[in-house]
Amino acid sequence: MQPTGGSVAAFVAQVTPATRGRDADTLIALMREITGREPELWGTVIGFGSCHYRYPTGNEGDMPLLAFAPRKAASTIYLDDAGAHTAALAELGPHTTSVACLYVKDLTLVDLEVLRGILTASYTATTSGDNEDATITVTG
Repeated sequence: MQPTGGSVAAFVAQVTPATRGRDADTLIALMREITGREPELWGTVIGFGSCHYRYPTGNEGDMPLLAFAPRKAASTIYLDDAGAHTAALAELGPHTTSVACLYVKDLTLVDLEVLRGILTASYTATTSGDNEDATITVTG
């Protein structure tokens, strides 16, 4: 995955439904604050910063340090590991998860301070380089 160089503002302006566009603006502000970085488009993903990862299996690539995608069904927020945030997720409000994704249909229904804590912890885990599953090198 690589940044595609598109306009984040133009992309967000075209997001549907309107709830997802509103939530994208909120997530951009929150992730910008947490990372101190500007958003970039990685296809249809809005990412902040970048890192290179390499798994013991040899698989490797690049990814944002913190990212989300405003999808039609829900905003997909990419985490280091959803299982690492179980206690905080119990306090978040309506959501679903998968292994490393948090799905939120409406940010106005969740506790944004809890979300801030989850995102901060995920960002810290990714940027610390202390990951037993992969070697991660911050590149941007």
